[in-house]
Amino acid sequence: MSDIEKVVLAYSGGLDTSVILKWLQDTYRCEVVTFTADIGQGEELEPARAKALQFGVKEIFIDDLREEFVRDFVFPMFRANTVYEGEYLLGTSIARPLIAKRLIEIARMTGAGAIAHGATGKGNDQVRFELGAYALNPDIKIIAPWREWDLLSREKLLAYAAQHGIPVEMKHKAGGSPYSMDANLLHISYEGRALEDPAVEPEADMWRWTVAPEQAPDVPEYLELEFAHGDIIAVNSQRMTPPQVLAELNRLGGKHGVGRLDLVENRYVGMKSRGCYETPGGTIMLKAHRAIESITLDREVAHLKDDLMPRYAALIYNGYWWSPERAALQVLIDHTQESVNGWVRIKLYKGNVTVVGRESKTDSLFDPTIATFEDDQGAYNQADAGGFIKLNALRMRIAAKRKHR
Repeated sequence: MSDIEKVVLAYSGGLDTSVILKWLQDTYRCEVVTFTADIGQGEELEPARAKALQFGVKEIFIDDLREEFVRDFVFPMFRANTVYEGEYLLGTSIARPLIAKRLIEIARMTGAGAIAHGATGKGNDQVRFELGAYALNPDIKIIAPWREWDLLSREKLLAYAAQHGIPVEMKHKAGGSPYSMDANLLHISYEGRALEDPAVEPEADMWRWTVAPEQAPDVPEYLELEFAHGDIIAVNSQRMTPPQVLAELNRLGGKHGVGRLDLVENRYVGMKSRGCYETPGGTIMLKAHRAIESITLDREVAHLKDDLMPRYAALIYNGYWWSPERAALQVLIDHTQESVNGWVRIKLYKGNVTVVGRESKTDSLFDPTIATFEDDQGAYNQADAGGFIKLNALRMRIAAKRKHR
């Protein structure tokens, strides 16, 4: 007999977590509390409540976390210009620490001694959820059904659902398994099906947020983004909340075919995995943020950020958002953003994001009187460059003389 009396389940209402809900009740003989997060996935969440009620769940949490998600997780990550393995904007990764945080909060509120999730034993999400949970409550018990049960295929899951009267919504093409998808305000991801062969091009009708670049409008669209302390606060002079900013950039980017990615990445558990991603708003944000930093950040500070970024990205990808080292890096990153204020003008056209202007009236380090190709009126003494070059070449000159002895 299990000593777990109540468990909080991260519950989407889809096939996997609906089966897990019933499996927890049958296997652990415990009360299940369901938690469904609205982080901008764009799906109706009330059906999840109806399914939970159908199986006798008494405590159901459906929480709108969109503001917290963008303000406290997405924006801080973009202040670091975070990219994993040169391309991935970490849309799934950055949502997991927030979900873990809320799971622990609900467990505390309801007196539950355990949490459960639907991540498989092959993926990264099990690590992200559980590292986050342990960091926030070291005594929490975690149930990961995919590491315990024998329902290790879609056919077995469907058979279990049919046996127990669990309604299953079939959203995929006849004769084919659905993509494994994850969506939030930052991105939507696709895995499985034909994507399991990295040599096969994704199906054209797989993409949901973005038009194909070749089918995007033939006329470019310009937009202006205003930054304050490294975060976008207005689009085309209209002040917006963080989730409104991201939603609007997703709309504009998707319209112009911006933000598609086909990637083979290295999972933390050791295997390579092929996935496709749509991150239209994030792609625009990254380009614009680097542009405003280019005129407001000191050279060595900017280069230090670039040196640290891969480490910071790996911490998020691997599930260490709540670690002391990520928190320490965030303090440094946020300190660098105090002067990242101004506006950036962007052109969107056929899948491309092009910076066409940037300005900071208060914090720009760009001095046109020094940078000009015209007469600088003595602002810069070009003769000084000779000594600078000779001093920097000294070690190489010494080495060269030794070679030619």
